[in-house]
Amino acid sequence: QAPERPLESEFEVVVVGSGAGGGVVAGELAQCGRNVLLLETGPHLTADDFTRWEAKANHDMYWPLRFAPLPDGDAVAFIAARCVGGTTTVNTSVALRAHERDVAKWNAATGLTNEDGEPFAAADLADFYDRVEDALGVRERSDWRTCVHTLEESFRSLGAELEPVRSYTDESCMLYGSCLQGCPTGAGKSTMNTYIADAVARGLLELRANAAVERIVIEDGEATGVEYVDGAGQRHTVRAKVVVVAAGTLNTPQLLLRSGLRNEAIGRNVGLHPLRLVYGLFDEPQDAHLVYPITAHSMAHQLDEDGGFVIEAATVMDPIAFATTVRDEDGPLWGRRLVDAMRRFRHWNGVLAMVTDENHASVTLDENGGEQFAVDFQPAEQERLNAALDFSRKALEAAGAKQICWTGIISTHVQGSCRMGDDPVRSAVDRNGETHEAKRLFVGDGSLIPRTLSVNPSLTIMALATRLALYLETDMSGYLSSPASDPAVAA
Repeated sequence: QAPERPLESEFEVVVVGSGAGGGVVAGELAQCGRNVLLLETGPHLTADDFTRWEAKANHDMYWPLRFAPLPDGDAVAFIAARCVGGTTTVNTSVALRAHERDVAKWNAATGLTNEDGEPFAAADLADFYDRVEDALGVRERSDWRTCVHTLEESFRSLGAELEPVRSYTDESCMLYGSCLQGCPTGAGKSTMNTYIADAVARGLLELRANAAVERIVIEDGEATGVEYVDGAGQRHTVRAKVVVVAAGTLNTPQLLLRSGLRNEAIGRNVGLHPLRLVYGLFDEPQDAHLVYPITAHSMAHQLDEDGGFVIEAATVMDPIAFATTVRDEDGPLWGRRLVDAMRRFRHWNGVLAMVTDENHASVTLDENGGEQFAVDFQPAEQERLNAALDFSRKALEAAGAKQICWTGIISTHVQGSCRMGDDPVRSAVDRNGETHEAKRLFVGDGSLIPRTLSVNPSLTIMALATRLALYLETDMSGYLSSPASDPAVAA
């Protein structure tokens, strides 16, 4: 038996995290011929591993639940994946471009400008959106099932028409409803089965799963590599000309802080895009668990002045999540009320009410280096949360629901913890994603987004990642061609 080949320890680019940001950056650069290492703290699972086994998926593919306390004794629950492809592997693949009004807030927040020195605008992302949509085969989903049609007329009567969503799913979608446990048919186009799989299959990209990065190595004000621990507990140091951190909005600022960066904007100004699932109990079976979860949405209240929320339909959590989160005016359901609700699981229909918040959350480290989260919803944000819940209740009741329940506040679209901008006081990285403190160190995930988007952010994260990859590939920084930065020379 031939001995194992030693792990390569020198690369042009090391990318930390393989989700919507890191997977795109690594895949794009590798396809262009750059020598790239992609590190992912979670396992590498594929369609063959995906079954609708909720408890197993929660254990194998997700970060343990994390919470931020609220003043009323409740908490915001953070849900995020920990596997190759990140949350793109277990999300609903909704593919929406940021509204121009959302992007217009970025310049005011951080002074962000484009390459011509003009305020950054949605038009500056248009070409990158085009490239991502083409790579993922984004299409319209008008294949509505009974649960959506049940709600269609009630939304129309409230002046909030339901419309088909666009998503990165192909025609092999069988409407199993198991998106949150990974797509068993491969119809869901995660970064795992597109950007990463394509590059790995061609021998262009080195992927190391179960690799927990502990520190970015910074020497003389420049990133020179990373230190990580593999699945067997062995420590490794990898050197690189450029390091891209795309570990997720909750994790990226922690890694930067543990690596010695001290910019006050790191971990601040976090946007949650907070949501609730709101459920209605109907006489007839709805089978909202046997659908592609989000095929319709109402954008009538998308703009801040119109309410500042978006409603997606129709969906219901899987049984374990449903049973452990469902509540009403009297608090969490338990005992006989919970048993009765679960026995009628097929009769529940639901909507997802997402609110545009104002970035009043934070991610910091405590005195022992552990993560801690804080949320400070302002009155205007609380009003939006209440309005979204109230509208959802009205829509479900108008459709014939006999009982209304909902979840607590959840965040799956965290954004902005290392936001980009021209002003180093108000931002953690510049317009190209490079940190203000350390050269050759870039951020490439949802952390970049300066203000919360009103729509699902994954397509925008991918567009920003494509923009970063182009910047690095064309070597506009000079980092990948500079002899002084050659890892072999530095060593």
